[in-house]
Amino acid sequence: MAFLASCMAAGSAGAHDFPLAAQAAQAVAPAANAPGMVLFRNVRIFDGKSGRVSGPSDVLVRGNRIERIGVSLAPDPAARVIDGGGRVLMPGLIDAHWHSMMAAPSLGAILNGDQRYLTAIAAAESTRTLMRGFTSVRDVGGNAFGLKQAVDEGVLPGPRIYASGAMISVTSGHGDFRQAGDLPRTMGAPGPTDLEGDTAIADSPDEVRMRVREQLMRGAAQIKLTAGGGVSSPHSPLDAITFTPAELRAAVEAAGNWGTYVTVHAYTAAAVREAVEAGVKVIEHGSLMDDATARLIAQKGVWLSIQPFPRELGNAFPPGSEERAKFEEVFTGNNHAYELARKHRLKTAWGTDVLFSAALAAQQGAILASLTRWYTPAEALVMATGTNGELLQLSGKRNPYPGTIGVVEEGALADLLLVDGDPTVDISLVARPEQSFKVIMKDGVVYKDTP
Repeated sequence: MAFLASCMAAGSAGAHDFPLAAQAAQAVAPAANAPGMVLFRNVRIFDGKSGRVSGPSDVLVRGNRIERIGVSLAPDPAARVIDGGGRVLMPGLIDAHWHSMMAAPSLGAILNGDQRYLTAIAAAESTRTLMRGFTSVRDVGGNAFGLKQAVDEGVLPGPRIYASGAMISVTSGHGDFRQAGDLPRTMGAPGPTDLEGDTAIADSPDEVRMRVREQLMRGAAQIKLTAGGGVSSPHSPLDAITFTPAELRAAVEAAGNWGTYVTVHAYTAAAVREAVEAGVKVIEHGSLMDDATARLIAQKGVWLSIQPFPRELGNAFPPGSEERAKFEEVFTGNNHAYELARKHRLKTAWGTDVLFSAALAAQQGAILASLTRWYTPAEALVMATGTNGELLQLSGKRNPYPGTIGVVEEGALADLLLVDGDPTVDISLVARPEQSFKVIMKDGVVYKDTP
C-alpha cells in the first residue's frame, strides 16, 4: 500500500491535466488506420497463462489476430516490423470490475451533473484507460453502451467494453440513490435515476425479468445485480440481503435464455450464499464471506471477482459518514477474503472497482501491482490477462468480441503490450505505463509506438 500511496501522490495532480491529454492524443493518432500486418521481432513472450517469459521469439499479427509465433520468422514485405530488442511482449491488461461512466467523475457530479459533461469525462478516461495498457474492461454497472459504440466505431480510442448496462437493484438497495421525496414508485415504472440507464430498480421476479431484458436489448454482455448492501449507496446497510431467491432465479433464467450469465455484487456470507444457490456464475467482492461460503463457491464452480481495494478509495466519502464506516469494514475484511480464495483455489478474477476519482483511475496499474500482497508478480499478471480473459468468455454468444483474449497464442485477438523490462520480476512496471509500455496494440491496431 505504501507503493500505491507514493504513486497516488505523484499522479493525482494530473488527473485532468491538459498536456497529458494532448500527449495521449498524439500517441493514439495511428488508431485511425485499419489493422494490417505487424511483425514483432526479437521479443520474449509472457503468454498470459504459464507465468513464465520465453526466449527470443517473433510474433506475426495479421489483421486483428496473432497469426504465427516462432523464431526468425521470414519477414513479409507488407509487414510493418517492430524490433522488440529483447523486450517482453505480453497480452493487454484486462480489468474485470470497471465502471466506465463512474470511474473519474465525483459522486456529486454523477448525482447532479449534466449528462453530456459526464459522458465527455468518460470518453477522455476511456482513452487514458487504453493508454495505461488496459485493452479490455468488464463494465459492471453504468450506461456504457454509447461509449462502447463510439470506441468500437473508432470515434475515440479506448478499451474493449464488456458492458452490463444498468446495475439492477431493489428499492432501498445498493444502487438506489433516490430520496424519500421520490417515493412511492409505481410498479413497472422507472424511477428518476433509471432514466439515464445507469441503475434500474426491480421489486418482483417479473420486474427483474423486464429489467434484465432491457439491458440485453441494449446489448449487455452480462447482467449485474446487487444482491446485498453496498458502500456508496445511502439506504443499503452492508448486512442487507436485497433480492429474494425467486428474484435472483428470474434474473439467472432470463440471462441464461439469452446465452449469458448473471454476476452479483455481494459482500456478506449470507448474500453470497443466496446468490450462489440461485445459480449466479460470478460473485463481485465477497469481502466479508466466511470459510463455509468460500467452500460453497468452490463446490459450485462459481467465479470470485475480487478487488484489492486501496485505502484511498475511501476518500470519496466524508470522514464520519456511514458510507466511510462501511468502506472501512469492507477494507478490513478484504485480506481474509483473499486468503480464503487462495485456500480454496477459487476461480479468481482481478479488477479495480474505482469510483468517483480520476486520481485513483490513473493508478489502475498500481492497484494491479498491489496484488503482490497475496500473489507473486507472475500470478498477478496471469490473473489480469489470461484468467480475466477466461471470465470474459462466460458471455457466450453475447460476447461482443468473439475470440480468444488475454493471451499471446496463435489465433488469439491481437491485444498486445511491448514492455521495457520484465514485469514478472518487477511488477511495478505496470504502474508506470508512460515509461514502461513502448507499444500498445488493441485489435491489431498500434495505438502507441515509442522508441
